[in-house]
Amino acid sequence: MDYSPLSSKIVKKLIMLIGELSKRSGLTRDTIRFYEKKRLITVGWKERRDNNYKEYSEDILEKLLTIKRLKNFGFTLNEASDVLDMIELNEATCHNLYAKIEEKVALMDEKIREMIKIRSMLLDRSLKCKDNCSPSEPEVNCPIIVSKMD
Repeated sequence: MDYSPLSSKIVKKLIMLIGELSKRSGLTRDTIRFYEKKRLITVGWKERRDNNYKEYSEDILEKLLTIKRLKNFGFTLNEASDVLDMIELNEATCHNLYAKIEEKVALMDEKIREMIKIRSMLLDRSLKCKDNCSPSEPEVNCPIIVSKMD
């Protein structure tokens, strides 16, 4: 137990099992276990009960919420891991993260351009297919998928 420097009251750290952690984080148990397997979060042997149930701290919850936030921003797990490392080293300053965020936005912009191009191509081919389909042969596979259309 920790003692709060602001009062004489004993401050108890919140400890939870995976079910409670799942509920509070909004992540599934499988996701939490996966993040643990990937070493994004770690639970030592001291944080286990006699029946081998893992006890998760408030710090683990905060880390999971940070991973979730980074994933929602489009960061990969590897990128999230890099940011978590920066947080551990107290290096996740706005200045240090600015380049990572700019890089992520540039990548998103490129993906948006690619998706617009694919959308346009798909719509174009769909119109060609619709105009060229032969109602006399309804069992023939649609050429939009099975052949090259120019």
